[in-house]
Amino acid sequence: MSIQDKVAVVTGSSRGIGRAIALRLAADGAKVVVNYRSDESSASEVVDQIVAGGGEALAVQADVSQVADAQALIDSAKKAYGRVDILVNNAGTTRDTLIMRMSEDEWDIVIDTNLKGTFNCIKAVTRQMMRQRAGTIVNITSVAGIAGNPGQANYASAKAGIIGLTKTVAKELGSRGITCNAVAPGFVPTDLTASLPEDLIQLGIDRTPLGRLGTTEDCAGAVAFLVSSDASFITGQVLAVDGGLAI
Repeated sequence: MSIQDKVAVVTGSSRGIGRAIALRLAADGAKVVVNYRSDESSASEVVDQIVAGGGEALAVQADVSQVADAQALIDSAKKAYGRVDILVNNAGTTRDTLIMRMSEDEWDIVIDTNLKGTFNCIKAVTRQMMRQRAGTIVNITSVAGIAGNPGQANYASAKAGIIGLTKTVAKELGSRGITCNAVAPGFVPTDLTASLPEDLIQLGIDRTPLGRLGTTEDCAGAVAFLVSSDASFITGQVLAVDGGLAI
C-alpha cells in the first residue's frame, strides 16, 4: 500500500488521531505537512519523529476554520513540495453540554472547526487536484455523526455534516480521478476524551462488541488504506473504525 513520495496534508496533526495519521502516512512513504492551530511544540515533535525515521515533513500553523488560513495551508504544501496528493481533514474540537445549556458560541466553534474547516480545506485543494486529475481526500467524522450522542448536539451535527459533504465531494470530483471517503472512529482515547469519567469510559467499552477502546493507530490504519492504490475504486464511503459500536 505504498504511497511513496506522495504529498499529504493532515489537519490537526500535532496530537491524537491526526498525529497517528501523520506518522503512519510518513512511514508509508508520504511527505507530510503537519498542521496545527496553536501547539507548535507538539507539531515540531511530530515532524522531528518523521525526519528521524528517514521521512520528510514540515509543520504549518493554520486555523482551518478561517478560509484564508486553510488556503495558506494548502499553498504552503504546494510551495514546499510542488503538489498535494492527499488531504486528511482531521482538525476538530468539542464543547460538550446538553442542548438546553448549549450557548451559541459553543455551537458555532464546533461547527466552524469541524465542518466548515473540512469544507475550507477541500475547497482550497480542489483546483490543484483537478489539474492533476488525481487526488485522495479522507475526512474524519465520528460514530456520533452516524448515531448521535447526548450532550454533543454540536459535535454530532458537524460530524453528520461531514458525511454529507464527503458523499457530495465524491460525486462532484469523481470524474477527475479524485476520491473522497470518511473514517468514523468510535471510542478512541485522546486529549479530547481525557476528562471523561471512568464509568463513562467503561460504558463505552461495554457497548462495543469487540470489548475494548479503539486506538489512534486503528484510525491511522484505516486512513492509510483509503489513501492507497488498494482503495482506488472506493469513494463516497464511511468506514466505521469503532469495534462495532454503531451497529
